[in-house]
Amino acid sequence: ACNPPVGNLATGRTPVTTTTCGQNSTELYCFYPDQNLLHHISPGCGQPHCTKCNANQPDNSHLPADMTDDFFANPISWWQSAQGVHREEIRLDFETEFYLTHVIAVFKSPRPAAMVLERSQDYGQTWRPYKYFSVNCTATFGLQDDFIEEGSMCTSRYSDAVPCTRGEVIYRALSPANKIEDPYSPEAQDLLKLTNLRLLLLKRQECPCHGSGLVEKPQRFAHYAIYDLIVRGSCFCNGHAEECELANRTGVMENMALGFLREPGSCVGIVHGKCVCRHNTAGDHCEKCAPLYNDQPWKPGDGKTGAPNECRKCRCHNHAESCHFDLSVWLASGKRSGGVCDNCKHNTEGHRCQRCKPGFYRDRGKPMSSPEVCKPCACQPTGAANATFSSSWRCHPRTGFCYCKPGVAGPYCDRCLVGYWGFGENGCRPCDCARDCDQHTGTCFNGEPFFNIPIGGRIPDLIQTPTNESEEEWKWNDHEQGFSALRHPEKCVCKEKVLGSVSDFCQMKYAYVIKARILSAHDKGTHAEVVVKVKKVLKSDKVKIAQSNRSIYPESWTNRGCTCPILNPGTDYLIAGQEDSRTGKLLVNMNSLVKPWKAYLGKQVSDILRTGCK
Repeated sequence: ACNPPVGNLATGRTPVTTTTCGQNSTELYCFYPDQNLLHHISPGCGQPHCTKCNANQPDNSHLPADMTDDFFANPISWWQSAQGVHREEIRLDFETEFYLTHVIAVFKSPRPAAMVLERSQDYGQTWRPYKYFSVNCTATFGLQDDFIEEGSMCTSRYSDAVPCTRGEVIYRALSPANKIEDPYSPEAQDLLKLTNLRLLLLKRQECPCHGSGLVEKPQRFAHYAIYDLIVRGSCFCNGHAEECELANRTGVMENMALGFLREPGSCVGIVHGKCVCRHNTAGDHCEKCAPLYNDQPWKPGDGKTGAPNECRKCRCHNHAESCHFDLSVWLASGKRSGGVCDNCKHNTEGHRCQRCKPGFYRDRGKPMSSPEVCKPCACQPTGAANATFSSSWRCHPRTGFCYCKPGVAGPYCDRCLVGYWGFGENGCRPCDCARDCDQHTGTCFNGEPFFNIPIGGRIPDLIQTPTNESEEEWKWNDHEQGFSALRHPEKCVCKEKVLGSVSDFCQMKYAYVIKARILSAHDKGTHAEVVVKVKKVLKSDKVKIAQSNRSIYPESWTNRGCTCPILNPGTDYLIAGQEDSRTGKLLVNMNSLVKPWKAYLGKQVSDILRTGCK
């Protein structure tokens, strides 16, 4: 935690008073001289001096600004009230919030018999007392004297009439009665923070030197006068700054180290109010996190332990200039991260600008922080579907593959599927043939069917989809087009076969049971083909199976519009299914048992095959 240095908050700021001597005309006044300024020490009080005050004559004026000038350069300058006033107000208004440590008022006149020191934290709207001062606390304010009751709000220690000049009134915000462990806690802020300071001078008292032999008129002594008003404190920065600057940023940075100390309690230099924030914080008082550092709640520095409580940067992948804290996101993450990025750029979106906007897909060849990570979809306008299950999508946000109209194929929807022809605005029409036809004319081919070069290859980004939906949930509605799960797994929802009882398993009469790793998946246009590496053969029938690479064929692609069950490349599975002995193919369909391989699952099925199925 950081702490700005303490200085005199009154320096460079002019108090406001109710009256000033000689405001309307010249006044004559008298006072007893300061013994410290005489060349010889007079016995007793000495003779009073009398002179004139006129606010408009520089040599005879005693203005409010004289209380807060440099008391080393001008040791005998003072402010003086008009004659005859009993109640006087001295107010010091600050342009922003500050922290107070103590106040010292050095009087030229006798100190008041009663006065109150108050502060405001809302720019003068409301006031609260810091301390009451009186020769008799009980009689004046109905409070006990802190000489008798420690911690009382009233004291008599600074209310004697003697000395008649240069008597001090001192208030310390931090005292044995006001113990603060953490200076940035709410309790400390309630005590120390202020925007205005006010002295209410409520009752004058005469100097005891006034005797029966007084020559001068008594009313000429009837005034308040203060040499110096010193308000010690610092700018208020919540523990996140060590220096401050002008609030409007137009001035030169002051030397906040305050290295011009001449004696304790004095300094040269204005204490400014705008903090030079650290710890990734911002604001005049470092009261909030910087724009891109809102991943956790803002906290003040811990003045007790010294912990800085820095603000943490949001993970926006260089696609946003600011973020905001969201409590719901914070709670959902287990209080680990609550930042939500604002106005994601470079065609990204999401809480962390972590995905591409609809109409764009991620370029896997570039880091997520690249400004060019999201590329626009390159779909053929004629063949691409205008309405998909997400109406604003034009292509898959991960692969860039486009969503095609009925009968249209290709990553960019630029040609007809095998068995279709007539590429146009309505997609492609089925061939009126047993096999393939000319894609331009629809003329049927004679003899063996013609197959295009297979589309696809290794598909590394298949998504595991939920598997507990009902039969109805994964059937297509009439207006939906089918999409291959090999390219668009988020469209297809498969209901998996579960390993039930021994009798249920045996009743399926599986032709083969293998442990296999999925190597790649291929979209062949009219069907799907999955290449696997057979790692263990638990059962085989007419089709011979070796521990080597071979293909298996999901049956459901042609009549469901999806490849089910979904087989993720790179994963080992236990697969139990049927075979086509005529073609030598191993088939996978919705009655097949497909489970990610577990040793216990393999042992369970082996035991069933050995003892259960007779």
